Amino acid sequence: MDDQMRKLIAIALIVLAAGAAASYAMLRQFSAPGPLAETRDVVVPRGSLQAVADALKRESIISFPLLLRAAALATWTEGSLRAGELSFPKAASLETVLAVLRFGRPVQHRLTVPEGLTAAQIARIFAAERLLEGDLSLPPEGGVLPDTYSFERDTPANLLVARARAAMARALAAAWAARAPGLVLRSPREALILASIVEREARLPEERPMIARVFLNRLAAGMRLQADPTASYTASGGLGTLDRPLGRDDLDHPDPYNTYVVDGLPAGPICSPGAASIQAVLHPSSGPALYFVTDGTGGHVFSTSLTEHVSNVSRMRAHGRP
Repeated sequence: MDDQMRKLIAIALIVLAAGAAASYAMLRQFSAPGPLAETRDVVVPRGSLQAVADALKRESIISFPLLLRAAALATWTEGSLRAGELSFPKAASLETVLAVLRFGRPVQHRLTVPEGLTAAQIARIFAAERLLEGDLSLPPEGGVLPDTYSFERDTPANLLVARARAAMARALAAAWAARAPGLVLRSPREALILASIVEREARLPEERPMIARVFLNRLAAGMRLQADPTASYTASGGLGTLDRPLGRDDLDHPDPYNTYVVDGLPAGPICSPGAASIQAVLHPSSGPALYFVTDGTGGHVFSTSLTEHVSNVSRMRAHGRP
């Protein structure tokens, strides 16, 4: 006697109380296509077997709650039934439903953290995700690795943030261990800080290593970085973006994050940089460039002297570019 026959006999003994005709109809349903019209994700409640069966009947996953209860009891050695959000395939038979309840992986949702966002902006993304639960603590600036993260319904928000923070710690440690020789940066944190500036300055991915080189050259020469995004970070109160152009007062405002008034790196990161910006800082382009200005089309024009830089700025403005 095979396992399938043993299951059917066990189920038959349990459902006989329902009457012979009903029992026969129920047994035919064990491997027959179920009523579900389309694949659906359903939250299976915690609680009694009856509560699970009733919930699946309401969702049109099964037709006979009694048969599910009988089948689950008859096959109890195959494992307990799980609660949570599970995906049931179209026309799932009762046999398939039980397999999903026992072995199905909970439905995975996704949350994406784009590159270059501040901690406050990232916190809003997590807070807006209704499938996460619990209070959310503001992550440290630059502490979250931009990426797409999978999670299950009702995952604590802080737990997912902790995963994103751990991902940044791993990525930064690995990149620092494989860094190019001779950099003026003294620690992974300094690399993170500079990468956050590069992330906010770069518009074209291929320019990240060159922008990194400019800032590294300025650090080596003892020049102030004079990076506009650091002034924007200060002026925006840590939000990182302004709804107006930077003014002279913004550039002159004394703040440990404003690289127009402080020497060297700012006090900390100004956003969460992506892996590409971290790599650019730790594997920069070569060359003596000390300045760059936007070319008005998304890229930048680089120069090695102040005279050349001033000329580039004038030329850009003459063409109506900032």
